[in-house]
Amino acid sequence: MALTFVGIDPNTGDGECPTVWVDRDAEEIIIQGWKVDETTRAECLQTGPIPETEAVVRIPARMAPILREACDAVERAELR
Repeated sequence: MALTFVGIDPNTGDGECPTVWVDRDAEEIIIQGWKVDETTRAECLQTGPIPETEAVVRIPARMAPILREACDAVERAELR
């Protein structure tokens, strides 16, 4: 796996914040985000279970351009 850094929260202060990478080989987007609180998790569970192998994270809307860039990179990888 070779990850390509796409971007970090533009309002980062100490570097410990949401980050986005792309794994072009696996054609996947990797996201680091803030852990959600129990209230948010409970609301997410209303649509179905969250498997032990998955996590719900929160990232700020200001990162939308970074997510778009990651989506574009994955789509380009699919076209190879």
